[in-house]
Amino acid sequence: MLMLKEIVNLERGVILITGDAKKLARIFLNAWLSKGKLFLAEYLPFEVGYPESVFIGNIDETIKLDGYFLYSLLSRPKTERKKYYSFISNHDDRVILIYEPKYFKDSVFKYAIKDFIDYLVAYKRETMGMERIDVYKLEEGRVIKKETYIRRF
Repeated sequence: MLMLKEIVNLERGVILITGDAKKLARIFLNAWLSKGKLFLAEYLPFEVGYPESVFIGNIDETIKLDGYFLYSLLSRPKTERKKYYSFISNHDDRVILIYEPKYFKDSVFKYAIKDFIDYLVAYKRETMGMERIDVYKLEEGRVIKKETYIRRF
C-alpha cells in the first residue's frame, strides 16, 4: 500500500490509471480536492466529493490550476496525443491524473507517454473473483519500483 499512499500524498506528478478504475481514481482525486486543490477536468466519469473544486473544460484554456484530469488520452490519434504531451511537459509542476478506461499495462511502454508519467496504475478485474492492481513508479520512462495488490471478493 506504500506506493498508493505516495500517490495520494503527491503535490506534483503525472499518474496514469488504466483499466476503468473509477473507484481508485475517485479516491485519488478526492484526496487532492480535500486539501483545497482546484482541478480542471475534460470529463469526469464519476462523481467527486468536492464538485465545487472541479472545473469542466478544455486544456487549451489558459487558466492555471493545481491539477488536471485528462480522460482517455491513449485512445486519441497520435497527433492529438502530441499536443497533450506538450501540455503535460509544460505543467509538470502540477498533479496530472490521466484516466484511461481501457486496460494497458506493459503495452503502455510502447507509447511516448512513458517518458512523461511518474506512476502507472493498471487495474484489472479478474474472472476468478478478484481485482488486481499493478502500480509502477517510473523515472525517465523506466520502471524503478513495482507493487501488486490483489483483492478477492
